[in-house]
Amino acid sequence: MNEEKQRHKKRMQRHKEVVDAGIARATEDRGIILVLTGNGKGKSSSGFGMIARALGHGFKVAVVQFIKGSFSTGEEAFFRRFPEVEYHVMGTGFTWETQDKDKDIAAAKVTWTQAESLLSDPDIALVLLDELNIVLKLGYLPVERVLETLAKRPPQQHVVITGRAAPQALIDVADTVTEMNVIKHAFQAGIKAQKGIEL
Repeated sequence: MNEEKQRHKKRMQRHKEVVDAGIARATEDRGIILVLTGNGKGKSSSGFGMIARALGHGFKVAVVQFIKGSFSTGEEAFFRRFPEVEYHVMGTGFTWETQDKDKDIAAAKVTWTQAESLLSDPDIALVLLDELNIVLKLGYLPVERVLETLAKRPPQQHVVITGRAAPQALIDVADTVTEMNVIKHAFQAGIKAQKGIEL
């Protein structure tokens, strides 16, 4: 074995020792809260990827979409095919489309009541609260109410929360937080939202 291959092997052996030690330390088994935020594309897509992963393990899951309109998206059309998925959409649409704050607040409250029901159901392994961060940023729901519900959820239930501008209080209680940033986006170049990519 030449010298370069030997160095590589030693590096990989050391790396394996570090990884194995980390795995050995991770002994706690419980539901986690994941927050996906930032201005970049892929927050909801990542959340729906975890919904697919959970279904692959035979879990029952739920999706609650805030700030989404009555039009059907690709993910909704797909995941509604599965009896293991409960799917709920706020229905009023983007705030710049509705231009009716009172209506948006009322819809957010009704949708959150549905979410609270799902977050108390021990049979649901994963709940995706899509675009909840926007609702919290706009003050349509009190952050305290959301945190209280999350704290009382079943111990093994996972929750994924997406949307720009996640409040610091939510970041503080989350187990995993990812911020997605924009480097380039096709929309900035005048390309409209594409089916299978944004829709």
